[in-house]
Amino acid sequence: MNNIALYILIAVIAALVGFGIAWLLLRRIGDKKVSGAEDTARRLIAEAEKEAEIKKKEALLEAKEEWYGVKSNYERELQNKRNEIQKTERRLSDKEASVDRKLDSLTKREKDFQNRERTLSGREKGIAFREQELEKLLHSQNEKLERIAGMTPEEAKQELKENLIGEAKIEAAAMVKEIKDKAEREADKEAKEIIIQAIYRCAADHAVESTVSVVNLPNEEMKGRIIGREGRNIRSFETATGIDVIVDDTPEAVILSGYDPIRREIARMSLEKLIADGRIHPTRIEEVVSKTEKEMEIIVREIGEQTCFDVGVQGLHLDIIKLLGKLNYRSSYGQNVLQHSKEVAILAGLMAAELGLDPNIAKRAALLHDIGKAIDRETEGTHTEIGVNFLARYNEDPIVLNAVASHHGDVPQESPYSVLVQASDAISGARPGARREPLEAYIKRLEKLEELADSFKGVAKAFAIQAGREVRVIVECETIDDLAATILAGDLAKKIEQEMEYPGQIKVTVIRESRATEFAK
Repeated sequence: MNNIALYILIAVIAALVGFGIAWLLLRRIGDKKVSGAEDTARRLIAEAEKEAEIKKKEALLEAKEEWYGVKSNYERELQNKRNEIQKTERRLSDKEASVDRKLDSLTKREKDFQNRERTLSGREKGIAFREQELEKLLHSQNEKLERIAGMTPEEAKQELKENLIGEAKIEAAAMVKEIKDKAEREADKEAKEIIIQAIYRCAADHAVESTVSVVNLPNEEMKGRIIGREGRNIRSFETATGIDVIVDDTPEAVILSGYDPIRREIARMSLEKLIADGRIHPTRIEEVVSKTEKEMEIIVREIGEQTCFDVGVQGLHLDIIKLLGKLNYRSSYGQNVLQHSKEVAILAGLMAAELGLDPNIAKRAALLHDIGKAIDRETEGTHTEIGVNFLARYNEDPIVLNAVASHHGDVPQESPYSVLVQASDAISGARPGARREPLEAYIKRLEKLEELADSFKGVAKAFAIQAGREVRVIVECETIDDLAATILAGDLAKKIEQEMEYPGQIKVTVIRESRATEFAK
């Protein structure tokens, strides 16, 4: 029993000792952990303080940068405002100077007007005084005449009336004889008056003859696409249209050359469609040309129908109407044949109405007088013969056929309508300005205009502008005043009328100006 108790005591003591040792060990370990945690905390706090300091510095830098940016923008805007204010001040200064100059000019003019008004007032007083003196002189002269003639004013008036009546009868008889002689001399002018009135009432546009058409291209690369590989596209186009395509150094343009205006127009329309479509190859070219030819037939017919409607001619066969439409693409001496035919028809109709003839027949014959020009390149013979043969197939009136055949004097004229067509054709083709003026003559006319203007004293420069329809003359302001400038314009116009031949009228403008120039430094 004692041994057991001893063992138990020893075990309790050993347990207590072990617990104490364990407690000491655990306390020592806890102290170490607390010490490590404190070090870690101190280290984290130090790092946080450093990071906070860095962020503080970064924030300060960003704030400074933003402040500098705002300051720069403000200074820039301030400088712009200053520049605008300076510009506004300069403009105001210029305007103020201009207003001052105008005020000085107005003050000077006002003084001139006042001086002129005083001068005119003095002249008016002088004229009134002279009129009074003249009345007194006339009164005294009448009294002297009454004393010398021994007649009263009523008797003198009666004798004067009788003398005047006798003289008036003699002059009236002479005037009647002169009027009769003048009527006999100018009887043939009545027909000319009818023609002139018809010309004044008719107006038509004219186009210049050309054998080429220019097609504009979107860019230079399109020339290569038109030519195609080894030239196959351009060969196919020329074969399909019968028109030569000229691709030269002209920027962004090609030239279509050919004597047949219809085929040239078809080629132009086809090429424009191909350029817009972008697909250019032989098969596509043939399709587009074929489609354009059909469209041209419709266009020609519509032009012919519109022409008949404009002129007032009805009942023409469809084939004749188509040929009229083709005349829109024909020119003769620079004059569009369709426009010429319309003008001739209008002139013939106006003159037929003045003469009491049927205007419809006259217009029909005149409209068709050059119909042969639409087919003369396809058939041998003159255009009059071709036109008569063509119209005869459609049973046209013999009067119309004779007018077509005789308008150039090839066959005798069998009716007044033939004479009217011939006269209208001559008026339309021969009047000034109807047909193209040669380039050399045009240049000479402009040079002559400027030479005539330069021949006057005081002319500094002269320019012929608007194709010779106006000449502008700049004169020396020191030599020629405003009144002399007006006189110069009239004298130059008279000299041009006397020494030059020209269509229409020429406007003469004389410019007189003085310039003051200074430099702002």
